[in-house]
Amino acid sequence: MFKKIAKWLFEVVWGWKVVGPVPTIPKYLIVVAPHTSNWDFLIGVLFRRYTEGFDPKYLAKKELFIWPLGYFFRGLGGFPVERSKNTNFVDSLVNVYNTNDAFVTTITPEGMRKYNQKWKTGFYHIAKKANIPLVTVAFDYGTKRVVFDEPFYITQEVDKTVIELKKYFSQFKGKHPAYGPQWPE
Repeated sequence: MFKKIAKWLFEVVWGWKVVGPVPTIPKYLIVVAPHTSNWDFLIGVLFRRYTEGFDPKYLAKKELFIWPLGYFFRGLGGFPVERSKNTNFVDSLVNVYNTNDAFVTTITPEGMRKYNQKWKTGFYHIAKKANIPLVTVAFDYGTKRVVFDEPFYITQEVDKTVIELKKYFSQFKGKHPAYGPQWPE
């Protein structure tokens, strides 16, 4: 029942559609941008809830996972992250990928919902160390599309990878476009 409601809200009420293939491989890391609004979360959760076989986890600050909200966020696929100290997060997530037959998670490299010229590079290091592909997913509010691209393995250095991703994502309009990736910077 909830799948039908989620699909109805996503497609009929809000008018969103999905473009591109949703991967069916067991392990990959989703890089989402532009991330300019809390509405991105709701759009992603609705799509996730009604799409068969698509069950990515999302990363969020551990403060969101306190009782009683913790049960709710975990139920929606949340994975708590300690952000207040050096926790070797990259290696911890690499270990999760290496010890599971199937695992998909989502990272927003901007790290916040406001413009951030310096992206966080954890996604790069996780993908390289765990030897998993990236999948770019854009929330384009201008056309109300969630755009999936084919999985790909990182072949460049971190700085070049970030530049290419910023260039790619700059074609999409976030809910608050001024906060999204800018190209050129």
